[in-house]
Amino acid sequence: MSDAVIVNSSRLKSIVWNDFDRVKKGDTFVAICRHCKKKLSGSSTSGTSHLRNHLIRCQRRSNHGVAQYFSAKDKKKESSLALVTIDQEQKNDEVLSIVNLRYEQEQIKSEHVGIGSNSLDQRRSQFDLARMIILHNYPLAMVEHVGFKIFVRNLQPLFELVTRNKVEADCMEIYAKEKQKVYEIFDKLPGKISVSADVWTASEDDAAYLSLAAHYIDENWQLKKKNLNFVTIDPSYTEDMHSEVIMNCLMDWDIDRKLFSMIFDSFTSDNIVERIRDRLSQNRFLHCNGQLFDVRCAVDLLNRMAHDALEALCEITQKIRESIRYVKSSEATQATFNEVADEVQVETKKCLCIDNPLKWNSTYFMLEAALEYRKVFSCLRDRDPVNMKFLLSDPEWDRLVTVTSFLKLFVEVTNVFTRSKYPTANIFFPEICDIHLQLIDWCKNPDEYISSLALKMRKKFEEYWYKCSSGLAVAAMLDPRFKMKLLEYYYPQLYGDSATELIDDVFECIKSLYNEHSIVSPLASSIDQGLDWQASGIPGSGKDSRDRLMGFDKFLHETSQAEGSSSDLDKYLEEPLFPRNVDFNVLNWWKVHTPRYPILSMMARNILGIPISKVAAESRFDTGGRMLNHNWSSLPPTTIQALMCSQDWIRSELES
Repeated sequence: MSDAVIVNSSRLKSIVWNDFDRVKKGDTFVAICRHCKKKLSGSSTSGTSHLRNHLIRCQRRSNHGVAQYFSAKDKKKESSLALVTIDQEQKNDEVLSIVNLRYEQEQIKSEHVGIGSNSLDQRRSQFDLARMIILHNYPLAMVEHVGFKIFVRNLQPLFELVTRNKVEADCMEIYAKEKQKVYEIFDKLPGKISVSADVWTASEDDAAYLSLAAHYIDENWQLKKKNLNFVTIDPSYTEDMHSEVIMNCLMDWDIDRKLFSMIFDSFTSDNIVERIRDRLSQNRFLHCNGQLFDVRCAVDLLNRMAHDALEALCEITQKIRESIRYVKSSEATQATFNEVADEVQVETKKCLCIDNPLKWNSTYFMLEAALEYRKVFSCLRDRDPVNMKFLLSDPEWDRLVTVTSFLKLFVEVTNVFTRSKYPTANIFFPEICDIHLQLIDWCKNPDEYISSLALKMRKKFEEYWYKCSSGLAVAAMLDPRFKMKLLEYYYPQLYGDSATELIDDVFECIKSLYNEHSIVSPLASSIDQGLDWQASGIPGSGKDSRDRLMGFDKFLHETSQAEGSSSDLDKYLEEPLFPRNVDFNVLNWWKVHTPRYPILSMMARNILGIPISKVAAESRFDTGGRMLNHNWSSLPPTTIQALMCSQDWIRSELES
């Protein structure tokens, strides 16, 4: 190529030209690899992808390590693998200096690192980036941040950086693929689906969002949850419009015919629920005429009753805060407080600290700790009556003791509901019944201050109990450790002489539910299946014309039916209770016993999958509603829905 002319590469912006010479021979441009001298097309119409691909495969280049690439203005230095730092003294010239690092070739091969020895899958890397943004609530614009660009170029110079619009499109594509997977899961589900509805807000404005999530028990008897929708709702929407939004979402997923129940906040309008129930009942999709359809969140109930208790303690709580602030105001007052604590022999190790008003349990812990130091505060008031004038009187302390006991119960029950290893519907009934009994007792308190508070909380509780007691009772019956015995224990305490009649009402609901499941159950012919299973276990047996006893099998089936064989429900209730233990998993029990109770197990799958609480563990004590991350709140509604739903699906996949 004696007549070839090397073209000045300063105007070539792609980083690949750091490893190629562009040579013009006549009217043709050739790119010559500086490592192996291979000639490739250097025409501007050919692009640079083929040059990148060559660099990945170039043996001479990989044997000498890989140079790190930055921009067309970067200085190229001969080295093995390079690490880039920014020279602070040369910021104005935007020059990136290179610090040489040596890597043994054997180490590179054994650890499978080194850009030169591995190919880059650009598309897969783009999707990995999009999945990372989805998983961690990162802003989409991070891909255009200078620091991110430098990091990526140093890490993998062959990766083509993407724009914000491109990563948003990748997120939407991930959403579409993941949504199809969820569709397929729902299509193959052996049981029904319960759906929870939750309202979110955005921190920057008054925007509100409706979040719908599906709860179900899969074919492996595992409790699962999948986000369905995250749609914008306008404050001007009427109740009809709200119910229509929910129905459209259910039909879009084609699960309206698979719906068993829906769980709402306590303040959700009954009219919205009724409209949805009526639509579903018209097509006879609901069991027991929709009697178990409307479920209210138990943790939301506890939060509302705790709010009532703290509201009643408002003045007392403020005095406690002022007392703690005074004690913490100086080292001298803290030392005096500690001295008095030693004098009155306070044994508690609890620390006095101001509460977080956004977490009601922290207010409870503050009040509980203050009660431990009651004697200390009383002594301080005698020593310094001027500065401690805001301390509580004895009647106030007594009321604080009583109301704090209410809060203690609510905290304990909330923790049971949200920290349970197996949060199935059966665990809620005894806890809710205990609260019911306590409320009855609190209403009898001679202090009108306490009894009026108890009546206020009891009114909220009874609204919940009216809607949810049947579902809770059926779930408790499906726990083999309790069966009907738990109702027989609690109902006489709650209802006295009326208990027997109410227990009979619950049992009628159970029988009705069982009969409806027996009609649609593919396992209704359990006797046939049992005979088939027995035959399949015998060598040489099978369903063929040579089986002389097939007629006998049919005879057994017909005569057993005529003699009135026991149903699954009868057999289950007649057998002894399963021993109680701490780590009992009711879903594992039903998984093992499905062959014995084929119809009842189908009913158990649907009932135990009802989410009696829909509050996430990290939000269980929040005084406000759930809030959308500010990184996403300004995005288009369709993008927000794609990100929120995809995040839930991907996290579920990683956890499993």
